[in-house]
Amino acid sequence: MVKMRGAWRLLGVALVLSLVAAACGGDDGGGDGGSSEELTGSVVVSGSSTVEPISAFVAELFNETQPGVTISVDGPGTGDGFELFCNGETDVSDASRPIDEEEIALCEENGIEYVELEVALDGLTVMTNPENTLSCLNNGDLYALFGPESEGFASWADANDLAAEVGGNGGFPDLPLEITAPGEESGTYDAFIELSGIPDIGVERGLSEDEAEALRKDYTASPTDTVIITAMEGSPSALGFVGFAFAEEAGEGVKELEVDGGEGCVGPTVETVADGSYPLSRSLFIYVNTAKAAESEALSAYVDFYLTSEGLVTAVEEVGYVPIPEERQQASADAWATAAA
Repeated sequence: MVKMRGAWRLLGVALVLSLVAAACGGDDGGGDGGSSEELTGSVVVSGSSTVEPISAFVAELFNETQPGVTISVDGPGTGDGFELFCNGETDVSDASRPIDEEEIALCEENGIEYVELEVALDGLTVMTNPENTLSCLNNGDLYALFGPESEGFASWADANDLAAEVGGNGGFPDLPLEITAPGEESGTYDAFIELSGIPDIGVERGLSEDEAEALRKDYTASPTDTVIITAMEGSPSALGFVGFAFAEEAGEGVKELEVDGGEGCVGPTVETVADGSYPLSRSLFIYVNTAKAAESEALSAYVDFYLTSEGLVTAVEEVGYVPIPEERQQASADAWATAAA
């Protein structure tokens, strides 16, 4: 049984799958829906709100044949998830970026051993309202709107001079600049900073590394993707970013902006995320506590299932993300097999 403590955008699908799982749970073990060994126990998954829908959907599919395992999935953010994980409070940590040095140190301090498993591809999608006439932003534009030197800009037009100084296209309208985006607890926040080139521009302009590796602090930060989407839908002045799947689900309610990373304007699509031509493409991960997996058949079975085609392809595509290439699927499976041996 899956317990969702976060807001999962695919709630309707989840409810349908829960009914399927319940039907399978009523099976006496015979037929195609049965399992030769029904497991019991619990699995606790926390971390990235971006990865949350994948892990939750995998849990739903897993429960079709293993209804006796209770799987709790929530998405407070990658950073908050790693804190829980490295304190031994969770079994699996969803992550929209690799674990950082401080988190590695915390895990080591607490004796938490883990394995990193790549599970999907995502494209950070910069969005505005459909009424906005902008279509493409380059790295200089992103710095001028989101970067640390943009703090205090109340209008899009306020960023025009800074954009010109850092190689942006500018031409921003004289409209209130209403940014709603992930906050510092989110791996999406960290990934956006790195992939957009904001630190490089900041350091070139004389900022320290700490100053450059940050976004402006005066925007509306939210850990909930649906809140960000709603903000884009509600105002022609809105600006923000979320994972590809959340933007795609919003459909015509938001306008996805193309990004020029130096080789022309490219929009986020399944194809451009898969081949890496979209500049804000990234990998998504799960981290598994290997000691807990060695002690828990339920946890091991859940991860085993996650790394099958049902998890890495079916679930990933169903929730709107992009599967990793087959050779990298095999690499994740091999890494798990080695860790679990």
